[in-house]
Amino acid sequence: METNVAKKKVVIGMSGGVDSSVAAWLLKEQGYEVIGLFMKNWEDDDDSEYCSTRQDWIDAVSVADVIGVDIEAVNFAAEYKDRVFAEFLREYEAGRTPNPDVLCNAEIKFKAFLDHALKLGADFIATGHYARVRENAGKFELLKAVDASKDQSYFLHRLNQAQLSKTLFPLGEIHKTEVREIAEKLALPNARKKDSTGICFIGERPFREFLNRYLSYQPGPMMTAEGTRVGEHVGLSFYTLGQRKGIGLGGLKTHQNAQGDSDPWYVARKDVSNNTLYIVQGHDHPWLLSPTLEARQISWVAGEPPAQGMLSAKTRYRQADMACAYTAGNGSFSLAFDTPQWAVTPGQSAVLYDGDVCLGGGIIDSVPVTETKAIKAS
Repeated sequence: METNVAKKKVVIGMSGGVDSSVAAWLLKEQGYEVIGLFMKNWEDDDDSEYCSTRQDWIDAVSVADVIGVDIEAVNFAAEYKDRVFAEFLREYEAGRTPNPDVLCNAEIKFKAFLDHALKLGADFIATGHYARVRENAGKFELLKAVDASKDQSYFLHRLNQAQLSKTLFPLGEIHKTEVREIAEKLALPNARKKDSTGICFIGERPFREFLNRYLSYQPGPMMTAEGTRVGEHVGLSFYTLGQRKGIGLGGLKTHQNAQGDSDPWYVARKDVSNNTLYIVQGHDHPWLLSPTLEARQISWVAGEPPAQGMLSAKTRYRQADMACAYTAGNGSFSLAFDTPQWAVTPGQSAVLYDGDVCLGGGIIDSVPVTETKAIKAS
């Protein structure tokens, strides 16, 4: 924390949600000159029932008035469509499952937004993310939040030294319950507003309905691991590994579990070249468990890769850190887990940690799986 913050200007992203609202108040209390910035990142159909941009702007302005900070709106929709949404569609068409929140943070919130804030004369930018920044031996480290249940360092792992040196995370040291309590005490108009969920540009709308408007797709065979055709998929882009609901199998049943119930079916593999979707029965089917993975499109917070050896990693958000052996490659890295990981999904991020320090990560590219003949023999 700066010792003399009175002359320091912070531009904070205010989304209309309670987290960024309380973060703005905390910065003002600490003595910073605070300016709110409301980012509009999507406008294709922001008049629909699923998009809350108008209400979010009203909430952000109302909060700014209560806590006494100026706020302005900035439109990054063109940048978002070019840098985030286009990549999102490319990944889905390739049969992978991307994480647009990771891309949005790297390309919009900590790039386009940061550039805009610096033009306004900002010394720092801030957001309502639950994470921390620490300077250590001349390097800036990205740390997990104190509130482990809300930690968002996974989504921030692509931030670099230049970005972190200009970033403040006011909520990193407090718990979500305290954030709500502060909002109630301040009588903020959004104190009881529900946290937003889902992908920002999709909102609460049905996911398949949304993708239908942008992706070309081709139905194809749905097969079991043993090679039995059990139905037809509606297009590989609409499925993700580990998916259980919405597969469209109806009453298909095979073996039963110990309780006499039919084990649920899961999406286990997508063969893009043959437009074939493979499904398996049972949560612990070998095709859903991966002891290793390879990741590309790497980004390291420190600007250089960590030393090879034992670290921990997450292959999805809201997952406990899992011990793994990290091996550096040429533009890639591989992880070998002590315990096989469930439904490791190409397109998602593999993020590495050393204790509370987020080291960076990459996009999961390939996941070795058990061969079909092994399943037949079991």
